[in-house]
Amino acid sequence: MTRPSLLALAVLAVPVPLLGASLPAAAAPVPPVGGPASAVMPLAFGTPGGGAPVAFGRTGLPAAQPGGFLPSPTSPGASVATARPGVDEADRAFGAFQRGYFATALAEATARLAKTPQDGAAMTLIGETYSQGLAVREDDAEADRWFKLASDHGNREGSFAYGLALLRGTGVPKDVSAAVPYLEKAAAQGHAGALYNLGVVTLEADVKTRDYGKAADYFRRAADLGDIDAQYALGNLYKAGQGVARDLPRAAALFKRAADARDPAAQLDYAIMLFNGEGIPKDETAAAHYFRMAAYEGNPVAANRLARLYAAGRGLPKDGVEAGRWHLLARAAGIADPWLDGVLAGLTPADKAKVQGALQKTLSN
Repeated sequence: MTRPSLLALAVLAVPVPLLGASLPAAAAPVPPVGGPASAVMPLAFGTPGGGAPVAFGRTGLPAAQPGGFLPSPTSPGASVATARPGVDEADRAFGAFQRGYFATALAEATARLAKTPQDGAAMTLIGETYSQGLAVREDDAEADRWFKLASDHGNREGSFAYGLALLRGTGVPKDVSAAVPYLEKAAAQGHAGALYNLGVVTLEADVKTRDYGKAADYFRRAADLGDIDAQYALGNLYKAGQGVARDLPRAAALFKRAADARDPAAQLDYAIMLFNGEGIPKDETAAAHYFRMAAYEGNPVAANRLARLYAAGRGLPKDGVEAGRWHLLARAAGIADPWLDGVLAGLTPADKAKVQGALQKTLSN
């Protein structure tokens, strides 16, 4: 099974950037950052505008990463494969798993252990089959038993998996303190996910002992290894000046790296910085591009901002129909916006019908 996130990362104690939410009808400008609280809506997740809770997206930094210890299988429905001649045992086991032949992968891993009882990689593969219920019953406790064995035999994926299980309390009692040594063991072997999660745990510490500098170091090391969540997390720290010197250009660069890797929260934050010219040159066209990317990834706040840009003709051609479509999608996710309600109400009957058609087309895709 996919292991969901478990730790709610503390929201950084800095103001969230604001993109104005009250546009004068005449020139339809988007107000700058700041302004009275009644005239702005924070670009953050949760229940903006007092609407229903948003059902997707994330609040602040992402929490502990899920597993994904082995390559994602390409044929989940398959169960048995014929071993190919000339392929060594390691390739047969992991190759079968990746192709979706889970029974074969389990058999190959078991055979490897019979020949080499110290094979930590085979132990991790067996643990993953139990974790996801592939060719065997789903059993977190059994999965974690194998992950711990793998860790004890030096396998970094096993160390990460068992550390994550301790963080979540899945199959074993939840014990953050006990998880740290396993994550550190994986991190010492260059595991980006372990480094990221150590950063999360560090920020989850008691406020008196919380060490932003140490968290930033973990995130930096993970980001250098290509971890998208760590890039976004480190960008937040640079933007806030927590644990590191405040550096808006560097924050923007980190957000962009994660945004270009299709992280919707990073896309949203990078779009905000582009639109406001915060740490980087102001570019409304590029901002609209990243708002659109995040909106298509299911980010409701980005959908609301994209609707406003369409309505105002800022960064892209003015289009009331597109404004209405994205507004309705955002509103359904809990993003209330009276100004856009007014824009929608002012459309012609023909354009309102187009909005409904565009909305239905979007929902059917």
